[in-house]
Amino acid sequence: MGAQTKGRYLSTMGLLILVYCAVSVISKGATGDVQSDAQPSVQGTLPHFIQEPQDAYIVKSNPIKLRCRAAPALQIFFKCNGEWVHQNEHFSQEYKDLSTGLKVRDVMINVSRQQVEDFHGPEDYWCLCVAWSHLGTSKSRKATVRIAYLRKNFEQDPQGKEVPINGMIVLHCRPPEGVPVAEVEWLKNEELLSSLTDDNIDTRADHNLIINEARLSDSGNYTCLASNTVAKRRSATATVIVYVNGGWSLWTEWSPCNVPCGRGVQKRSRTCTNPAPLNGGAFCEGMSVQKITCNALCPIDGGWDEWSEWTLCNSQCERQRSRECNSPAPRHRGKMCEGNSQTTENCTDGLCTQNRKLLHDVKPQSMDSSNDVALYSGLGAGIIAVAILVVAVMLYRKNHSEYGVDVIDSSALTGGFQSFNFKTTRQGNPLLLNSSMHPDLTVGRTYSTPLCFQDSTDKELFDPLPDIKVKVQSSFMVSLGVAERAEFHAKAPAETFPRDLSQDYCSTVDRRKKGLLALNGPFNTGKEELRTTGVFGHPGGRLVVPNTGVSLLVPHGAVAENMSWEMYMVINQGEASVQTLEGCEILLGPEVTYGPPGLDLFCPVAMTIAHCAEVDAENWNIQLKKKTQDSKWEEVMSVEEECTSCYCLMDLTSCHLLLDQPGSYALVGEPLTQAAIKRLKLAVFGSMEASSMNYSLRVYCVDDTPHAFQGVVAAEKTRGGQLLEEPKTLPFRANTFSLQVSIQDVPQFLWSIKPFTTCQEFSFPQVWCSNQQPLHCAFSLERYSPATSQLSCKISVRQVKGHEQILQVYTAVAKTEKESVPFFMQTDCTITSQTGPGAFKIPLSICQRICATFDTANAKGKDWQLLAQKLHLDRNLGYFAKQRSPSAVILSLWEARHQDTADLDSLASALEEIGKIHSKSSPKDQDEPEPDFNHIQAGSLCGTGQRTSPKTEDSAPEYTG
Repeated sequence: MGAQTKGRYLSTMGLLILVYCAVSVISKGATGDVQSDAQPSVQGTLPHFIQEPQDAYIVKSNPIKLRCRAAPALQIFFKCNGEWVHQNEHFSQEYKDLSTGLKVRDVMINVSRQQVEDFHGPEDYWCLCVAWSHLGTSKSRKATVRIAYLRKNFEQDPQGKEVPINGMIVLHCRPPEGVPVAEVEWLKNEELLSSLTDDNIDTRADHNLIINEARLSDSGNYTCLASNTVAKRRSATATVIVYVNGGWSLWTEWSPCNVPCGRGVQKRSRTCTNPAPLNGGAFCEGMSVQKITCNALCPIDGGWDEWSEWTLCNSQCERQRSRECNSPAPRHRGKMCEGNSQTTENCTDGLCTQNRKLLHDVKPQSMDSSNDVALYSGLGAGIIAVAILVVAVMLYRKNHSEYGVDVIDSSALTGGFQSFNFKTTRQGNPLLLNSSMHPDLTVGRTYSTPLCFQDSTDKELFDPLPDIKVKVQSSFMVSLGVAERAEFHAKAPAETFPRDLSQDYCSTVDRRKKGLLALNGPFNTGKEELRTTGVFGHPGGRLVVPNTGVSLLVPHGAVAENMSWEMYMVINQGEASVQTLEGCEILLGPEVTYGPPGLDLFCPVAMTIAHCAEVDAENWNIQLKKKTQDSKWEEVMSVEEECTSCYCLMDLTSCHLLLDQPGSYALVGEPLTQAAIKRLKLAVFGSMEASSMNYSLRVYCVDDTPHAFQGVVAAEKTRGGQLLEEPKTLPFRANTFSLQVSIQDVPQFLWSIKPFTTCQEFSFPQVWCSNQQPLHCAFSLERYSPATSQLSCKISVRQVKGHEQILQVYTAVAKTEKESVPFFMQTDCTITSQTGPGAFKIPLSICQRICATFDTANAKGKDWQLLAQKLHLDRNLGYFAKQRSPSAVILSLWEARHQDTADLDSLASALEEIGKIHSKSSPKDQDEPEPDFNHIQAGSLCGTGQRTSPKTEDSAPEYTG
């Protein structure tokens, strides 16, 4: 509308108003009487507004409506931004209020978005109403019209927090700019929060969320929700973690003294469960186990006093004397005195008479004569029976000599031993003489633990046994022995019982340690120590004693930069290492020393030692011990207890230790029940003796560790022996029963053996306390003819009331076989140390990324405890919590545990699982970057699974020998 048009419009409006007022005055004068009667309230009344225009907001492009309603009103017009709105834009209606009789006028106009946007004034777009009556005009309030909007970005998003329980939580939120001003609400896990239903929550303070006292239930994902008439906006999600620091429970009662007599140890323990650490809370500080010394009162057996004086002779010609068990009296569960406390004797040397008869003359002469006759008759009958038996045996052997077979019932040869049944041989076994299948005598790998750094998948621990085919015309076999019973020069204690049943068990163990077994026949276990060395710097590396199952991992960064240490590892040989163990403890693996003394490292090393125990906390008390300067053993930790000074992880065949201090360490075990089991490795070897007609079979029983078996290998190498059957494992129980070795099914028409020597026996203490020293017994067989070139038999090794294992021998015994390559020639590797990245399976860059991700706890709970849980290392977490980089120590332990595998599947799977878990819990619009676990797994770990050892300056292997 132009300026001239607006002027004409305003002039017209003014004239209309003047005319309207004049007409109203005339009408008033002409009809004054009538109006006075009809509308008495109109006189002296100005228009008043029943409804005034309200502030409004234009949403998108929708126009808004402004409405006015006044009474009494002859006319109503809108004025916007100081200008009258055109009459054509008004929508008006008029009606009469029945209660007051006044005329009410209702007027409405529309305001469009374009009108508001085109207005450029010092204030917002506004409109008001002007109403006319007979007495004048009235104006309404100003109503502003604004365009509604709400921006997308919050001025301040809430931030995630980690707060202790009962602490205060304050989450700040500043909503986006908007018209009208946005209202704020809070969501927890997508559910609306209200301070009306929870007094602990306050949402009224300047859009902030305040939780006065944090509870575990307050952990969750919080979102700030801003909304007005035009839109709603969501902030980034803030994760709140309410954690609980661990607290110690009360100490348990002191345990009973662990020895029945003398100086012992009492223990008490507590657990970090009051409360248990939750949501990344700190682990309890301090020790979980306390120990004190105790002195158990030793049993005192009773002793007799001196006999009292004889009493006077009584009427029965007898006198008495007595004694009491008071020198000393039995105390502390001691035994009562043995024998009678009272004795009686004749006091007249048999001359006392009663009724004129001698009292001692009680046996008639006829009785003495009858006793002599019975004695001589019995002796005569016994001599006749023995003579008849001898003649019958000689006739029987003579009648059967034409068959060339000397038949002896095998049941008669096992006299003195409990009877047992051999396991049924599987069908088609090549070790049976009448087998219908060709023999497969190839010996498989005996130990799965790698003995060298390089891949040895194509090499076996033993060379294949000779492929021999024997044609046998008779399947008739008997069980005969061939060697004299093994002579054990050590004292063989009687059968004893474990510690929980009798203290005799420990006493026999002590006697066993004082007089170790002298083996049957020449046997050289070797006293020289097994030693390996290497120089390690900041990149770290690995040290291995070949063929022993013993290794040492030096992590990257353990040695300071620009420094190096010449480190060594020694396996102590001989008996000295086991003579100082106490009570019922036995060695479960070799004693290992690493050094040098004074070694200063930034993080613990990982040592791996093979063991021979079937690990079960209910049956074993397994401890790690360290040798002191005075050559005594002190306990470092118990495997089943929490400890912050070192870490012990028991696998099926190996023990992995995290150690801070160099020294001599040994894994010892104490059986708690008769169900405790240690594994024995059984092997049978054969060689021709000096006489070409004799063949020797040697059966070895040794703790099932690679190091212990190397003693057997070394001994047989000097004797030119050959392995006749793949070594087998026998579970040996702590039930105090002996181990029996017997030979069975020797073809007597080809071989001769001495009767009654088929079964030899090791006492329980000899086997249980062998402490990595081999035991063996020998059987000597003599062939009837030099043409006999094959031997087949069966060796049974069984524990009385325990397990049994069968070694089946099927071999050639020709003299030329002695020239063949010995079975025990192993891989010729001499690599004992490796340094730099080539010694580790996890690349350094990947290891650093994992540590950076997990070492710092964050709002999503992705910390080293989750990594330990996924790698199944989630016990004794207090040890990891004390380390500078818990994740690095966990990865070092993983490296040591998986050194015998060439892939990284377990680690990659764990990282992939962690990545999946947190990709589900993290919102898509979250700005915080997530660690790319899948990239680590797929792009790096799997790529390193196929690599070979890089030949760089940091990874050059060292050679010895």
